[in-house]
Amino acid sequence: MAMTLRLDEEDDRMLTERAAAEGRSKQEIAKEAIHLHLTRQREVFSALVGESLAKHAELMARLA
Repeated sequence: MAMTLRLDEEDDRMLTERAAAEGRSKQEIAKEAIHLHLTRQREVFSALVGESLAKHAELMARLA
């Protein structure tokens, strides 16, 4: 699916520099950053849910 990404000048400059330094396209860098961000958010959410369930295990057992 196509998408247009609008960046301010500073972010575009940093992305351009990073892509050049790594010998990759700006698109590759942006796609990887988005993927890592979304994956990390999922992991954080899962960890928080797990911690909450463990913390309140006794209560959850009584409610079941």
